[in-house]
Amino acid sequence: MIIAKGRVRLRVWLVLGAVAALALLGGAWLWLRDSPLAAVKRVTVTGLSGPDAGQIRSALDLAARNMTTLDVHLGQLRTAVAPYPVVRDLKVSTQFPHGMRIRVIEQLPVGALVAGGETIAASADGTLLHDVPAGSLPTVPIPTIPGGSRATDQTALNALALLAATPRRLEPKISQVTTSSTRGLVVQLRSGPVIYFGPPSGFGAKWSAAVAVLAAPASAGASYIDVSDPAMPAAGVGAQALPAAGLATNASQTSGSTSEGTSASQTSTPSPGA
Repeated sequence: MIIAKGRVRLRVWLVLGAVAALALLGGAWLWLRDSPLAAVKRVTVTGLSGPDAGQIRSALDLAARNMTTLDVHLGQLRTAVAPYPVVRDLKVSTQFPHGMRIRVIEQLPVGALVAGGETIAASADGTLLHDVPAGSLPTVPIPTIPGGSRATDQTALNALALLAATPRRLEPKISQVTTSSTRGLVVQLRSGPVIYFGPPSGFGAKWSAAVAVLAAPASAGASYIDVSDPAMPAAGVGAQALPAAGLATNASQTSGSTSEGTSASQTSTPSPGA
């Protein structure tokens, strides 16, 4: 009986000792986590470009130096760059005891919304990038520039989604994306034909078909390419090609003698997969 009681007391003391040790370790961790021994003193910011890069870097550096490498507050870092819509997300890593590395993931502009003489760059999801130069971006005409931080017009969002899916090598060749009631989304290439994309779906397959048609010798000199059905792309010359894209010329307005459906220059090209 005495031996049993002794064992119980020993177990109690062991439990109490373990609890006390955990409390001490926990207190030591909390002290170390927020102590100067782990204070952030070296901040490296990567992934930035554009005119706001310096301000964004400074905002992140200031916010990071109020933290430690053992206690990172990602929410505070995101709040610090909230005024800059070009920042889509942040990836943070630390190097104990004093280093922090922040990789900025930017909202890349894909097009420029244009209305009433005003132009503003926009990302694929419609985020308005007020401080991003829009001079070289493909234009997307819209009725009015949105008053908030994002585009809400579905026609504009469809055009931006199409631009985001553009093959990289064709990005510099696009001058404008419009929407036609009969042709759907219409892409105008710089010094090239218009491309009819039809409804806003299947952009990957449609761009693949467009690339194949552009590369085909039979489409040389075409004024339009139709990939609204990517399985049956076509190229041809037609009086309605430029007006459909809002780019009518005097010749096309006055002649009216050539139509897309009857042009002798019209050629059909096989599917890219054929």
